[in-house]
Amino acid sequence: MAPAGIGARVEGVHAVAAALAAGRVRRLTIERGRNFGSLLKAAAGIPVTEVPDVRSLSETTAPQGVIADCEPIVSHPLKALVARAHRPSLVVLDHVEDPHNLGAIVRSAVAASATGLVVAARRAAPFGAAAFKAAAGALELLPVTMVNSVADAVARLEELSVWTVGLDAGAEESVFGCALFTEPVAVVIGGEGGGLSRLVRERVSKLVHIPMAEGVESLNASVSAALAMYEVRRMRLAAAS
Repeated sequence: MAPAGIGARVEGVHAVAAALAAGRVRRLTIERGRNFGSLLKAAAGIPVTEVPDVRSLSETTAPQGVIADCEPIVSHPLKALVARAHRPSLVVLDHVEDPHNLGAIVRSAVAASATGLVVAARRAAPFGAAAFKAAAGALELLPVTMVNSVADAVARLEELSVWTVGLDAGAEESVFGCALFTEPVAVVIGGEGGGLSRLVRERVSKLVHIPMAEGVESLNASVSAALAMYEVRRMRLAAAS
């Protein structure tokens, strides 16, 4: 989940439907003439305002005719985030700045059974309407911890008995088959362009790379996160079988 004030505005059909299911919506604004039967049924008892075009009120360029003003989601302390699962499977974002990447990462993390997300409070993608829309409801399901320093959070995770595995193109070991993925673990994803910051790279338990064909430099942060989180899930399922 997110800190106070974040997630207060949600746009797009899937994101609004998820916020309604979570019981967070306090007011709906819909575009006149559109069929929002299922949303309005779920919003029974919630004030609804109709307008000719919601785009004049929206933060995103394609709000799909619906905006929800919501009760904000609150951030979890890091220790509480770890304690939520018997064997945590976390994603740590080291200053990912694109809200669409943030939303896509959250969506993949939820699909891969991740138990939480750790992000920087500053110099990171905002948890605004664009991120919630890209996440398509997943931000209602994945607990979030906002931290002042990702490097300090990595060190703290080690103290809480959670291994940290950073994705780095220069690492010798492959992400595939990483033995730490069957343990309590946090996969650390670097920001667009710069990758992991120096302090984070120095503090993680292990660095791994994603094998790629010759001549390919890097993958999008959200694609890298998805590959790593699904490898965590694959290895845990294989170990349990």
